[in-house]
Amino acid sequence: MRENDQQIGYILSRREALALMGAAGAGLLVGGWPNKARAVPGTLRSPCIVRPEQTEGPYFVDERLHRSDIRADPANEQVTPGALLALTFQVMRFHAGECRPIPNAQVDVWHCDAMGVYSDVRDPGFKTLGQKFLRGYQISDAEGSARFLTIYPGWYPIRTVHIHFKIRPAPVAGRSVEFTSQLYFPDELTDRIHANLPYSSKGRRRIRNQHDFIFRNGGNQLILEPSGTNDGYAVTFPIALQLS
Repeated sequence: MRENDQQIGYILSRREALALMGAAGAGLLVGGWPNKARAVPGTLRSPCIVRPEQTEGPYFVDERLHRSDIRADPANEQVTPGALLALTFQVMRFHAGECRPIPNAQVDVWHCDAMGVYSDVRDPGFKTLGQKFLRGYQISDAEGSARFLTIYPGWYPIRTVHIHFKIRPAPVAGRSVEFTSQLYFPDELTDRIHANLPYSSKGRRRIRNQHDFIFRNGGNQLILEPSGTNDGYAVTFPIALQLS
C-alpha cells in the first residue's frame, strides 16, 4: 500500500468503477476525487471507501495480543479508565470494480490512555516497558468485521486525539502486504468527553484536528462518528483496500 494515498473518501458504485476502468484503465483510480457518499449495490451493507494511509508513528509494538477487549494490562488485568468505545472495522477489498469482504485479516489497534500515555515504550515523559494496555489485534470474520472494546483516547503534546491501526491481510501467493493509518474524532465530541474525569485532570488539550500536522494529510477521511450507547460509545469504520 502507498503512503499518503490520494484516492480518499469516494464511494464507488460497481457501474461507475467498471465504466471508469473500461474508459481509461485502472490508472484513473489513483486520482483525487471529491468526497461523495453513494450506496453500493450488492451484498455489502457497509459503504466501500478507500482511505488514505498515514504514518505508523513511534509507538507500534507487535505484541501479538489476540484479544477483542484491549483495555486491560494482561499482566494484572487492571482495566484502563476512560469512556467506553466499541470499535468495529469493516475490512473490504476493492478490485476490478468489485468490493468484497476480506476475511482472516489481522487488524491491530493501539493508542494512548486518558493521560496520553502509551504502553510498553520508553518515552521522555513516561516509561511503561512491560505493560500492554490498549493494544491488541483481531482477525476479521467472513464478513470482514473485526471488533474491539477500548476507551476514548486522551491527548498528548503536538498531536490531536487519535487511534492507530494496521491491517495485514492473509498472504496471497507468498506475498504479504499491510495498510497502516490513524483514526480521528470530531473535535466537539472530544471536548465533551474530555471535560469529564479521568481526562479533565490532564487539563485542556493543546492541538485540535486542523492544527495536527498528520491529520492535515487526509485526516478528514479518517474521522469516526461514534454514537452514544447505554454505557459509552460505538462506531463502525468501513475501509476498502486496493490489493494487487
